[in-house]
Amino acid sequence: MPKKRAEHVCPPSVVKWLNSPLRLLIQNPVKIMGPYVRPGDTVIDLGCGGGFFAVALAKMVGEKGRVIAVDLQEEMLNITRRLATKKGVLNRITLHHCREDDIGLPAEKVDFALAFYVLHEVPDRQRFLKQVLTLLKPDAHFMLIEPKHHAKDIQSEIDLAASLGLKQVKAIKFMMSQGMVFSLSEP
Repeated sequence: MPKKRAEHVCPPSVVKWLNSPLRLLIQNPVKIMGPYVRPGDTVIDLGCGGGFFAVALAKMVGEKGRVIAVDLQEEMLNITRRLATKKGVLNRITLHHCREDDIGLPAEKVDFALAFYVLHEVPDRQRFLKQVLTLLKPDAHFMLIEPKHHAKDIQSEIDLAASLGLKQVKAIKFMMSQGMVFSLSEP
């Protein structure tokens, strides 16, 4: 029997922690994603939650860049909208409400895709990763990061991504988190 959404999706009630300035100490977006995101890029934050990374990415891509912030929960998108407005970057962010079984692909390709603490919440991981593949420009990077306490076997998720055509570029490990940077092209 499939899980109900409420059982496996991060609730908006945790946004206070997710958007805390203290989070920068262990999950600094510039340190984590800076090597892969440039001014003018189009990036997608899959499962943007309260906008912590989407807003940081909007600052990184600059005035000519764009962030597509995707979330299943309309309330999370509203929180992202408020944070982006407060930080003065809403004009760089497109909010996109997806369905549980479909990202709802934008018409354009992206330079960078982020799935931070998301894959463990996705019912059909293979379909999700296939959709991510279709979003990427030829030289794009996809960053998959999972919390250690949810992703008991992150290697199986990495292997699944690799089996679908994503090439492993760099393993990522930091406090309570692990993952992989992937590309379509040779690293």
